[in-house]
Amino acid sequence: MALHPAGRPAPSTGVTPVAAGPSPVTSTPRDAVAARCVLSSASSLRLTLGDTTAGLLSAHAVLPDGTIVLAVDAMSRTGGLLVAARGHRGAVRVDVTHLAPVAVRSRVRDRLRILGTARRFDPAALDACDPATVMSLLDLPPVALWAIEPDEILLDRATEPVTVDLGTYRDARPDPIAVDEAAHLAHLTRCHGDLLDRLGALVDSAVSAGATRMVPVALDAEGIVLRAERPDGHADIRLSFLHPVTAGAGLAGALRTLLG
Repeated sequence: MALHPAGRPAPSTGVTPVAAGPSPVTSTPRDAVAARCVLSSASSLRLTLGDTTAGLLSAHAVLPDGTIVLAVDAMSRTGGLLVAARGHRGAVRVDVTHLAPVAVRSRVRDRLRILGTARRFDPAALDACDPATVMSLLDLPPVALWAIEPDEILLDRATEPVTVDLGTYRDARPDPIAVDEAAHLAHLTRCHGDLLDRLGALVDSAVSAGATRMVPVALDAEGIVLRAERPDGHADIRLSFLHPVTAGAGLAGALRTLLG
């Protein structure tokens, strides 16, 4: 269960770096974008310092260079452990689970693990922030702010774990559609059932045969994913847009072109 940033998790004997785990494969630029999307769209994350773990709810933001900003009460045990971990490479672990934003089976898409270095947040970083990032920082709880600089990033997808290149990660930007994916999918499902029926008609009948329903489960700048649900399982089908969408306003046109 997630705790408020000021919550006090179980006592720890100290702060030590977390083991790196299995050897993953090399990433692509798309993996870096996916990692940025997971962080930007998540409402909660799990913070591990040594053998102490705390859940943070609505208590993080992401700077343009990918640095994670955490709001943690300096008087809490978690805050004390961050002080102890300050400046130690890889001493902070951040875990985020990325779920499909719709009510379906098998909702877990990605698991993101970041080992990083904790530092006090420097207000001078605001000079490099866009207005949306500044607003996300202002929305954080009014407690101490910490900057977590990633040292190692592991993206665990449906296939195999991928180590994300740090330089590519810092240069990447979240997908302009995937960041607001939940709102877009909710709007499509609630207001455009006829459109979804027409999209479902594009799916190969060999895949959709026996499906009890077709559900939109993913959306990004390059396409939409429909899930054909059957009593014994499901199949995900991606329908790609003719051109990548650069803003939410262009999504309707991309869907119309896809149908055309």
